[in-house]
Amino acid sequence: MNKKLVVVLLCCFAFAKAYSQKYTLSGTIIEESNGETMIGVNVLIAALETGTTSNEYGFYSISLPAGQYEITYSFIGFKNIVKKVNLTQDTKLDIALAEASEELDAIVIKADVEKLDTRSPQMSVNSLDIETIKKVPVVLGETDLIKALTLLPGVTNPGEGAAGFNVRGGAADQNLVLLDEATLYQSDHLFGFFSVFNPDAIKDLKLYKGGIPARYGGRVSSVLDIYQRDGNRQNLSATGGIGIVSSRLLLEGPIEKEKSSFLIGGRSSYAHLFLPLFDIENQAYFYDLNAKLSFTLNDKNRLYMSSYFGRDVFDVNGLFGNTFGNSFVNVRWNHIFNSKLFSNASVIYSDYNYGLELEFVEFVFDSGITNLNAKYDLTHYVNDKVKLKYGLNSIYYQFDPGQISPTTDDSPITADELTKKYAFENGLYIDGEFKISEKLNINAGLRLSTFNRLGQDELNTYDENGPLLFNEELQIYESATPTGTVSSSRGESLSTFANLEPRLAVSYSLDDDTSFKASYQRIAQYIHLISNTNAPTPFDLYAPSGPFIDPQIGNQVAVGYFKNIGDYSLEVESFYKLVDNRLDYIDGADLIANDAVERILLSGEARAYGLELLLRKNRGRLQGWIAYTLSRSEQRTPGRTAQETGINNGDWYSSPWDKTHDLTITGNYELNKKWSFGANFTLQTGLPVTFPNGQYEFNGLFIPTYEARNSSRLPLIHRLDLSATYVPKPEKTKGWQGSWVFSLYNAYNRMNAASVSFAQNQDTGRNEATRLAIFGAVPAVTYNFKF
Repeated sequence: MNKKLVVVLLCCFAFAKAYSQKYTLSGTIIEESNGETMIGVNVLIAALETGTTSNEYGFYSISLPAGQYEITYSFIGFKNIVKKVNLTQDTKLDIALAEASEELDAIVIKADVEKLDTRSPQMSVNSLDIETIKKVPVVLGETDLIKALTLLPGVTNPGEGAAGFNVRGGAADQNLVLLDEATLYQSDHLFGFFSVFNPDAIKDLKLYKGGIPARYGGRVSSVLDIYQRDGNRQNLSATGGIGIVSSRLLLEGPIEKEKSSFLIGGRSSYAHLFLPLFDIENQAYFYDLNAKLSFTLNDKNRLYMSSYFGRDVFDVNGLFGNTFGNSFVNVRWNHIFNSKLFSNASVIYSDYNYGLELEFVEFVFDSGITNLNAKYDLTHYVNDKVKLKYGLNSIYYQFDPGQISPTTDDSPITADELTKKYAFENGLYIDGEFKISEKLNINAGLRLSTFNRLGQDELNTYDENGPLLFNEELQIYESATPTGTVSSSRGESLSTFANLEPRLAVSYSLDDDTSFKASYQRIAQYIHLISNTNAPTPFDLYAPSGPFIDPQIGNQVAVGYFKNIGDYSLEVESFYKLVDNRLDYIDGADLIANDAVERILLSGEARAYGLELLLRKNRGRLQGWIAYTLSRSEQRTPGRTAQETGINNGDWYSSPWDKTHDLTITGNYELNKKWSFGANFTLQTGLPVTFPNGQYEFNGLFIPTYEARNSSRLPLIHRLDLSATYVPKPEKTKGWQGSWVFSLYNAYNRMNAASVSFAQNQDTGRNEATRLAIFGAVPAVTYNFKF
């Protein structure tokens, strides 16, 4: 009896041990048709009510108790794959997903995606599918990622024909824009008419407005993280489009089938070629190039090389020339240590260049920013309840404020070079995703950032270290006169800053379709954009933190309610953001070719708060969303002493990009397989402006006086955009496939004010206000193709 009992106990113990033993299921997920790795694919284990998603390089990993399971792999627009797995050891399972051939497949998968996101602690993220973006009506018919994002809550632009975008009341320079991990300083072409992103080359994009993970740093408002496609590993193919003002072409294919691939794509505008027909000698055009190589070295190693080069060119009758743009080269190495540990190492060279040629005064002005970024990131899948991300990066900056060169030997201009500035920015982070219980999930992270302003030539010195003086008699600020300069080697440090940046996001699920979320973030920003316009322009000045300029520190909290309701989903979020050390320029400041910006700057604070609503319809022939944002964005720059007035007498004033109300309604209706129709309606509060409120005469001149800063507004903005997409042969899946996109921007020809200027009428002698509108109704047609 005793022996039998011992045998039974040993069997039970062995069974319990086997059942409690956990093994790891991991692998890489690709598209079946082209071998492209897939981001964000859901890996679901229904029996355990758990799952995971593939990372930025298609890798997934999850630890499960020993046993037999049905594993479901799902992604919007692709057929579900269900695999039966008998997990008795660590198992590698690579998956290839096929595109859904019927609409029903995509509908089911989309529902699964949204339910999984409801439980995730990550909030305040805007994400759009590339195919959805391509259906959004835009000016001049060119697909625009940035314009599509502004249709979602919390994201606005500075106005029609203006570059950049604003997130939750933040400035454009407070957005970190990444393309394949490389920083872009200009996100638009032709001052905002087009974005720098070729839609055919983009695999995935996410805009983080809050709850930003600790792996990101350097900007206090948002992170726009975009990944390029790897290239087709199966077949040679091409994608492109021909529009009325621009065209694009992308080629991709295998270098060695299933092991390596290439991708190269280019875009260019050509409207300037027709201007001479109308005796117009001005030019304005852009061009850009995307390229990428990817190699699978073996089961554990992959190598990627990607690059981008873009330029905008302006020429006004041969008298004024302007060329500017971004470029970068990135080399990345993926390595899988084991089924639980994934790594990525990157070395990135990035450059932003601005050139100006004034032929009538015979000189050329060149400026720019160059940075070299080395980063190493690891993802550790500890178990099915804990996932860790940790890593470090170091960025070396060279700021070139400008170099002036004469264009002729007899030019009256003397060659001069503004002092270059140098800096190191470093970051060390750890992020954790924790499944505390079935209802409670937490993301927590910490980032340590440092910024070291390096030695330079001719740093100004001032009496009592004060570059800006206040004239109490005239009640105005005046630039101090330098008492001298000091020079130091690159190995010396002028200033050092260090900041701890905690991040936290929490979700509590009431059921599979309902959850509450909250987040907090603290971020330091060491690079400042000094601008006297609402939107970024090439004339703006980038300045690093240093002896006279402190870094911006942003703190943001957000809470939200998320609900899936059948075919619909509802997101409600509220946020409050406070930014310290926000710079503003004094009245009368001159920013162009300024070699001592500390003499025109005051440090203040900014705040933004608001409510965001997003109601989506996710299924059916009619899909779309209603987005509404109620918010305020304000700045305050008080005097440094009780005697100083500061800016606007130290009172809060609306930031230049503040929009109290922002409503967009976006819809797409699929009539049949050949025709689909899109529309979006926009209604926004006009931007803040400062109007003159009087004038006085001095020595025969009339001098205007002005109201408090940004105390008036431009008129209400509203616009309706329409589009229709026609696919002649929707059943054709091989060979030449084409489609036509017809769009009408500003359908009812609303002349929205971009600015209001004041001048004296020469006939009546009275002062008059003139409203400038950029666009009326703009029709466009684009032919898209692939083969």
